Amino acid sequence: MEDQEYWESDPELLDFDRDRHIYYLLMMYQLLPSPYQGQEINRLTLAYFVISGLDILRALDRIDKEAVINWVLSLQAHPRNDSTLEKGQFYGFHGSRSSQFQSNNNGAAILNGSHLASTYCALAILKTVGYDLSLIDSELLLKSMKDLQQPDGCFMPIHTGGETDLRFVFCAAAICSMLGNWNGMDREKAKEYIVNCQSYDGGFGLIPGSESHGGATYCAVASLKLMGFIEEDLLSKKASCHIINVPLLLDWSLQKQAQDGGFQGRANKPTDTCYAFWVGGVLRILGADTFINESALRGFLSTCQSETSN
Repeated sequence: MEDQEYWESDPELLDFDRDRHIYYLLMMYQLLPSPYQGQEINRLTLAYFVISGLDILRALDRIDKEAVINWVLSLQAHPRNDSTLEKGQFYGFHGSRSSQFQSNNNGAAILNGSHLASTYCALAILKTVGYDLSLIDSELLLKSMKDLQQPDGCFMPIHTGGETDLRFVFCAAAICSMLGNWNGMDREKAKEYIVNCQSYDGGFGLIPGSESHGGATYCAVASLKLMGFIEEDLLSKKASCHIINVPLLLDWSLQKQAQDGGFQGRANKPTDTCYAFWVGGVLRILGADTFINESALRGFLSTCQSETSN
C-alpha cells in the first residue's frame, strides 16, 4: 500500500503502469523468453536488469533474495589450485551456467570463462539484494582483474582474445568501487585512456578516435567519477581545472535531446529510451540535469510504454 501511494502521489507518474512493469520483470525472473534465448550466455546481465528494475519499482520483496544470492555466487570462477593463478586467468563471474563449462576443440572442459561485464553485473545484483560484498574473495578477483588492464590503460573483458574499449574500463572501475578496493586497476593509466577517447565535439567514443556515442560517454564520465577524478559541483570550477573538456561535453550532451523529448545516442540518429539513461546520467554526474526538459522527456518515455489490453 505504501509503495502504491508513493507512485500515485506524483501526477506525472499516473500514466506509468507500475504493476504491469513489475509483472513483466517477474516473468523475466522466472524464465528466458524465446526471443532472448540467443542471449543465454549473458543471463547474468539480463538478471541484473530484472533485479535492478524491481529495485527501482520497490518490488524486491517479490523475489527470493537468498536464492538469487546463491545462484550468483555459484557463477564465480575459482582456481583449481595455486599454480593456475600464474596463467593470467580472470577469477570473476561467468555470464551463465553454459559459459561456465565450455569445451575446447579437443573436448576438454575449460573451467574459466569469466567476464568483466558479468562480474560487474554479479556484484551489482549482490549489492542490490543486500549481500555483504566483504564476503567475496576480492583479493583474488582484483589481482586477476588487474592482469586484464592493457598498456594503454584500457581493459580486456576476458583473460585472452577479447576486445578493448571504454565499456570495460567502466566495469573495472565499478567493480573496484563496489568492493571498496582499487588494487584491481591502475587509475592513472585508465584516466589517460579515457581522456584520449574524448572527441572533437565533446562526447566520447568507445576507443580513441571513434565517433562520440551516448553509452561510451556515460562509461567515460561515470568511470572518472568513480575513480575520483571528477569533483562535485564540476560546473562551478574553472575549465582549466578539468582533465576533460567539460563545456564541450555539456554542449554535446544537451544537443542530444531531440524535438520529441527523447535523447539520441549519436548525432542524426533516432531517439531511444536507453539514452535517457546514458546521456541523462552524464548530465546528472556533471550537475547539469536541471537543463534537461523533463516534461518533454517524460512525454517521450510514456510513448515507449507498450500498450496492453485488459
